[in-house]
This record gives sequence, structure tokens and C-alpha cells, in this order.
Amino acid sequence: MVLGTTSGAGKSWLTTALCRWYARRGCKVAPFKAQNMSNNARVVAGGEIGSAQYFQALAARAEPEVRINPLLLKPETDTRSQVVLLGQVNDALSRLPWRERSAHVWPHIAASLDALRAENDVVVIEGAGSPAEINLHASDVANMRVARHANARCLLVADIDRGGAFAHLYGTWALLPGDERRLIHGFVLNRFRGDAALLAPAPQLLQARTGVPTAAVIPLLREHGLPEEDGVFDDRATGAAGAAVHTRVAVVAYPRISNLDEFQPLKNLPGVQLRWARSPAALDGADWIVLPGSKATAADLAWLRARGLDVAIADHARRGGRVLGICGGLQMLGEALIDTDGVDGNAAGLGLLPLVTEFAPGKTVRRTEAAFGPLTGAWALLAGVAVAGYEIHHGRTAQHAALAAAGELALPAMPGGLAWQNGAGNVLGLYLHGLFEDARVLAALFGAAAPTLASVFDRLADGIDQWFSASNLLPPRV
Repeated sequence: MVLGTTSGAGKSWLTTALCRWYARRGCKVAPFKAQNMSNNARVVAGGEIGSAQYFQALAARAEPEVRINPLLLKPETDTRSQVVLLGQVNDALSRLPWRERSAHVWPHIAASLDALRAENDVVVIEGAGSPAEINLHASDVANMRVARHANARCLLVADIDRGGAFAHLYGTWALLPGDERRLIHGFVLNRFRGDAALLAPAPQLLQARTGVPTAAVIPLLREHGLPEEDGVFDDRATGAAGAAVHTRVAVVAYPRISNLDEFQPLKNLPGVQLRWARSPAALDGADWIVLPGSKATAADLAWLRARGLDVAIADHARRGGRVLGICGGLQMLGEALIDTDGVDGNAAGLGLLPLVTEFAPGKTVRRTEAAFGPLTGAWALLAGVAVAGYEIHHGRTAQHAALAAAGELALPAMPGGLAWQNGAGNVLGLYLHGLFEDARVLAALFGAAAPTLASVFDRLADGIDQWFSASNLLPPRV
């Protein structure tokens, strides 16, 4: 099990690396995370799971499924989350207070973990946040309750680049009850810059106080190739230093942005600069403006307007600049959001496509393959290109009846209402996530390819051999 002293310590990608490390040794491997809180989700058989567990399953050479992430919490506001249990939205659990959910969800978590352990040689478990949040310890179902249930050998990871790593490690260990401390088999210092010899004598002093060795020191890997799981973690504009940039892509990073991991291939693509935009100034000079998915479309649209981003996006479109809306971004591009059931909220759209979205309680969750139809203008390179992706959304989008009667139509860009284009050809909206993860799309738009996921997984697994080379404890032999 991989635990962290904080969120963002590096649990997810280290779990991914271990999954591939074991798989390359001929083991049957499954990842597991009891509870994930993220608006980055993927569609698998049975429903939706956190994106990180989806990638971990691929790294393990296993089929992603709902048991590897039985509980997914998708934040809708600062005080409310949609609860997804075993792949399906559970409205009753969503209404329950946080601490009252544990008794209801733990049997499903335990059953999923037990089944995976019975079916696999190795299960690599990822914790959530910190295992030493003493205000949540009694109701925690993601960390030490899971570790105790599985009698897991636990790694505790700290981000040394933030500072205070040894205090984080010691403090986390010290706050755990004695029966849980014994499960901590090794400390990991992640994102270290410099000469590891300069760490002495801190690892030795820490082991003297805790009995736990420092199993690995992992260097700072700026371009490890996996998307960050939670939020817009890395705000820096990407693009190789000194390399020629031919496409500048600005992704609007509203508060409830979802499925941002689908843009990772653009970060790895030569000649493409990706930036996250929270102000009109951040859109200056962009060739493309992307409105990504949102877990709260109406609220994020209000946030966007309050910052003047709506005017900047409209100006960009009027000048012929490319605008792309994905899922919630497509809904924002229309004339109106209509919500009679209290699903998301009513709002006026940006008016860049003559469309209307009506929200309903039912949720569309499915994997989808489709091909673009005839496209004109700036997006014409995608005409006829087939793409495999996934849909996760409330609401249906259709032509605005009054505008259509007046002759103002959005041009269907995919069958079944999956995608639409404006008459000028520079504004495109679609419900399909995963556009830039399809090699056919990257070839059509950029004439290039991003590193494959398999190569990313293998590079991380190579690191396990290097980073744990001095440790005879971890990873355990199988």
C-alpha cells in the first residue's frame, strides 16, 4: 500500500509504477483505491471510476473495472459531492453527512478488496490524502482501515520539494496508533533535487526514532508523462524550452474543471504549448481556447463571466480563433442551460453556438466510438477522422428552436448530437472526452504523436529498480 503524508505527495504515480513493475515480472496485478475524491473519471464496465485507477489498471495490464475504485466522490461545491458507489451514482449516499457514509460503504469496499486479493498475485493499494487525519480517523475507509484489513505492507511518501518532509513523515507515523505503525515498512522521499548524500544523517535519525527505514529517494520528475490526478497541479505553461511552438493552447481552468487529465498528451507533444487560463490575460496570444468539462457547468459559467473571460473568448472567436468546448464546455458554448429538475442550474450560455442544453436527473456514462462528419474552416482537418472516447454528462443538447426557425443552425459534426460546429467553422463543441488521447486525432491535427502510455508506464517501472535498489525491504518479492 502506498500512503502519503499529504495530498499530492506522489501516491498515484508511484502506485502506477509499482503496478507495471510487478506486471513485468509475470505477476497478475490489480490496483485498488477504496475512496477517491476527484472530478477526473473514466468509463469502465459497470460505470465510472477515478482516472488514476484507470491508468493504474492499464499499467498493471489488467482490465479497468469498478471494484478497483469502489467509492468515487465527485465534488460539486465546496460542501457537496456526488457519490459514485461501484460505478453508479448513489443519490441516497450523496445526501448523507460525511461521517455517516462509512457504515454503508465499507462492506462494498471490503468485498471488492477481498475479491481482488483472491484473484490476483499482487494488489497495489493507494491511500487517500493522509492516513493521520485524526479528526477523520474513526470514519476513515480509505487508509489505515484498508491497511489493517489487508495486513498491507505500507510505504509512506512525502514530497521533499515542499519542505518539512522529515517532520511530515515522523508526525504522520507518530499520530498513528501502535497497531497501525507496525504496518509502515518504509519511508519514501519524493521529488528530491540535488545530491542524495546531503540528506544524511536525517534518514538514519528518523529510523532510530521510528524503526522505519527510508526505502527510496525519488528525484524530481517534471515530465513523468502521467496526468496529475487532482486539480490543475502544474500551472506552468508546457512546451520544450527553446523549441519552436506552432500551436498555443489555453485551457480555461474553472473551479470545477473535470477530466483535465485528457489534455496530458498535449503537454507531451512537440511544438505545442499548453497553458491553464484563469484570466483574460492568460488567453492573450492563444491559437486555441478550450472550454473543458465541468462538474458544475452553470456555476463555472458564472465564475468565467465574473472574470471577464466570456468577453475574451467571444473576441477570440470573432477574430477567427479556434474555440473547442468539451462536454460542459460544449454546453457553455450554447445559448442557454435549462434546468427544471435542480441538477446543475439555469444560465445563459456564451452564444457561440445556436444550441440549448436541458439537464435531467439521468446521467450518461458510456464508452463511445464515432467519426467526425464533414467539417469546414479551422477544424476541417478532423473531417472523417474516427475517435474512441467516453461520455460522462447530465443533459442533452439540441438546436435552439427559435434560432433554427430563423435559419441560424449549428452544423452537426458527429452523429447523435455528439458534436456541433458553427457556420464560420472555428467553434467546435463535442460531448466526447478523450479526443487528444486518440493517435488518429493527434496525427490529423498536428502530424505528430505523443509518447504512448505503455512507454510512460515502462519508464516509471524502470525507476522502481533504480530508486529502491539499496532497499532489501521494498518492493516485497513475489
